[in-house]
Amino acid sequence: QGYSKKKSRKHQRYMERRALLEQKGLLGPRRRLGSQDPVAGPEAHSTLTKVDGTTAPRCGKVPKPKRVVSPSLSPSASPDSIARHHSVLLSQGNGSSKGVRTSSPLLRPGKYVAIDCEMVGTGPQGRLSELARCSVVNYEGDVIYDKYVHPELPIVDYRTRWSGITKQHMKNAIPFKAAQAEILKILKDKIVVGHAIHNDFQALKYFHPKDRTRDTSRIPVLNQRAGLPSKASVSLKSLAMHLLKKKIQVGCKGHSSVEDARTAMELYRLVEVQWETELARSLPPRPPSPIIDPTTDSNQYMDDQYWPTDLMASSL
Repeated sequence: QGYSKKKSRKHQRYMERRALLEQKGLLGPRRRLGSQDPVAGPEAHSTLTKVDGTTAPRCGKVPKPKRVVSPSLSPSASPDSIARHHSVLLSQGNGSSKGVRTSSPLLRPGKYVAIDCEMVGTGPQGRLSELARCSVVNYEGDVIYDKYVHPELPIVDYRTRWSGITKQHMKNAIPFKAAQAEILKILKDKIVVGHAIHNDFQALKYFHPKDRTRDTSRIPVLNQRAGLPSKASVSLKSLAMHLLKKKIQVGCKGHSSVEDARTAMELYRLVEVQWETELARSLPPRPPSPIIDPTTDSNQYMDDQYWPTDLMASSL
């Protein structure tokens, strides 16, 4: 045990010295050599003391290499530039859907969500639709928001047959303004998927950017896959049956906003590559980025020409 403690202290001192030398630029970064077994025993310390950077020590933390997503798209790319990049992805490899989807999580971590809202009737004869429940799921279909919302006006018609909302649900519902603030915070800077999504935005009293909206009720690609007229207005239930082979919105207890949001996201992912490619072609070209001279820096403003004349006179 005494030898082990002595060895550990010795190694710590070595690591501190090595870090100091690396900071001063006197020692190159460490690297691994192939799949060679780690050096053990006293020989390990002798190899670690080399300063030519050719050894491969197995102790201490090895700096992780930076992951490069794409030469033309940074990990913090804006959502509208993601759609453009799909065409670039298609030109790489065989252009298959599988090839593009494997890179999708790297391109848009948390950039895509799907939303669905359930409404109740307020106002004269309950003809005014107001938000009573909102569900938001991520790209994988996991629920990230699902709350009942108390409308601003008194409820006249719960529309339980379609909305699934009952008087019991309103006991723990949150006010509309609070729900609106929470939901819009989630939707900010996201690409939002939904079916007839304009109704959901209307219930939220919100307008989402058109280039960041994916409405599965208005995409000919889905209708064509389902063998339906490309310009026909097809329900979410019908598309789910034709393309996903699953039944939704069944029974007399009303719709589930979580189920509908997940279904919309599944439909989007089914035609994601083709849809995004067509959108990328239809988007106007981006203006070129300004060319920055790497030799130009803030030091140039120390030149006399950038100093005010009154300061120049006082310095003289």
